[in-house]
Amino acid sequence: MRAPIGDFDTAVTAPDALDELTGPVADAVRHWRGSVPAEQIVYVETDPQWADTAVFVEHYGRELLEQSANCVVVAGKRGGETTLAACVVLSTTRVDVNNAVRRQLGARKASFAPMDTATGETGMEYGGITPIGLPEGWPILVDSAVVDLPYVLVGSGRRRGKLLVPGKVFAELPGAVVLEGLGIA
Repeated sequence: MRAPIGDFDTAVTAPDALDELTGPVADAVRHWRGSVPAEQIVYVETDPQWADTAVFVEHYGRELLEQSANCVVVAGKRGGETTLAACVVLSTTRVDVNNAVRRQLGARKASFAPMDTATGETGMEYGGITPIGLPEGWPILVDSAVVDLPYVLVGSGRRRGKLLVPGKVFAELPGAVVLEGLGIA
């Protein structure tokens, strides 16, 4: 099959790529419920040596720069409680942790979660974290610009491989909250 965006040698529907996905991501695809069928989510094979954004878009397609999103894990703290959440923003922006995230989580302080926390809690590889298959109950904060795109390139749970996901899927994920201005220049 041909990928809906980018120039990838291997593209298959996510349900046909379960062996390439981490356990939590494969389970989410296996038990998919949403207005967009799981077959519209596409797994593309990528080489980790081209993971750096500039090199990645040079190799797989310049248009991907404007159609890629990052998923980062944040920790909001208030009193003695910590809330973990995921933030999904276009890769050309950065997460507004100090304002948008902190306010949305009702936290006194918000920061990026440590790498070992992010990977340990998600069951995904650092650099490949995706909002699909995150732990139950996690807030997933999504920048509105991500939802507006026809397809978005995001991690697959591993550093090798990516998912191409229709933008509106992100608004339907369990715990998703769509925010204006979550990603800032």
